[in-house]
Amino acid sequence: MALLNRKESENAGEKTIEINAQMQGTLSFKDPVSLKINGNFQGTLDTRGTLTVGNAATVEAHITGENIVIAGRVKGDVVAKKMLVLMPTGILIGNISTPKLNIVEGALFQGQCQMVEESLNIDELAKYLELDTPAILELANSGQIPAVRHGNTWTFERKRIDEWAAAERIK
Repeated sequence: MALLNRKESENAGEKTIEINAQMQGTLSFKDPVSLKINGNFQGTLDTRGTLTVGNAATVEAHITGENIVIAGRVKGDVVAKKMLVLMPTGILIGNISTPKLNIVEGALFQGQCQMVEESLNIDELAKYLELDTPAILELANSGQIPAVRHGNTWTFERKRIDEWAAAERIK
């Protein structure tokens, strides 16, 4: 069995990466991938696409992603920009921030959950507002735009951004 498998999915050329080993550090993906962790991971995960924590996996990390499915053990805060699913074998000890949450019977969750509106990352917001990324970063760091900091990243709730923009705060 390979420690790290990478293959093209049959769905629109989406890349699939499987981790079947013990890893430590930061994994960050700018392009959408389907990442499945079957082993142990410690650190930080920042994903685009779908992240699946397999039944036998143990993850101790701050996780940020679009769609996250947890069937194994996770300790750490989870920010799912689109949806988080806790499968019957899933155990999550940490806080959740997501617009959509599905906890299947049998799953265990210990922590706090914040249901948020659809969120954007800094690059998505820059495109949405037609501004450059450094300008958005400056607005976020100075508190001039509604934003939430998660570790080293910023998230922006689309509804709050629309309200902010409607109030003519963009100059």
